[in-house]
Amino acid sequence: MRLNVDVIVTSTTSVARAAKEATTTIPIVMFAAAAPVENGLIASLARPGGNVTGISSDLGGMLHAKRLALLKEAVPRISRVAFLGPSGMWDTPPGREVRAMARALGVTLFPAEYTSASDVTPAFASITRGRADAIFVGGSSATYYHRKRIIEFANTNRLPVSFVNRDTVNDGALMYFGLDDTALLRTTAAYVDKILKGAHPRDLPVEQPTRFLLVINLKTAGALGLTIPPSLIERADQVIE
Repeated sequence: MRLNVDVIVTSTTSVARAAKEATTTIPIVMFAAAAPVENGLIASLARPGGNVTGISSDLGGMLHAKRLALLKEAVPRISRVAFLGPSGMWDTPPGREVRAMARALGVTLFPAEYTSASDVTPAFASITRGRADAIFVGGSSATYYHRKRIIEFANTNRLPVSFVNRDTVNDGALMYFGLDDTALLRTTAAYVDKILKGAHPRDLPVEQPTRFLLVINLKTAGALGLTIPPSLIERADQVIE
């Protein structure tokens, strides 16, 4: 490493992998990395080994499946949902979990994929061809980078859209269900504090999130002509009006 640092905090799985490849001595704290064992970042959650520890966001597809169920609860009439994400996401474990949930809900789910992170517009064409009545956005750096464009497309076409990123609701997405980033940041800071006080990453078990947030944008719902069930609004952690 060129910089003389005491701890590295990584924001994504790919960044954590790059950091580990760059150093085996500087402690690395993961901020919600996916599948850290499978990706070779740690030996196990209980005993990470090496110089990496932190938070694992690997909840299988449970989180995404629940997000689809909440989208259906928010807009009961939806029957054809586009799964927007990078090429290959359809066949990942989370993708299979979401497809299973769609079958259980009686919803037709179809892929709306893009192959280049710099251009997600091919997915828009798939959404239009597939006559989607809602969009379910998979988590990726590209979908987050292009979030405003995706939201603009969805709202222009009067399609409710659910994202995996919290701040997209402020940008106009209908709803978000996922990790509580504030809680994750506190946990990440606690890891850094322990390491700076002498603890070694290999001795600090990797944690998994226990708190999740449901955020609904009623302003967007109104613009789309939707009435969100009161029972769902009552369960929301935050409502934007």
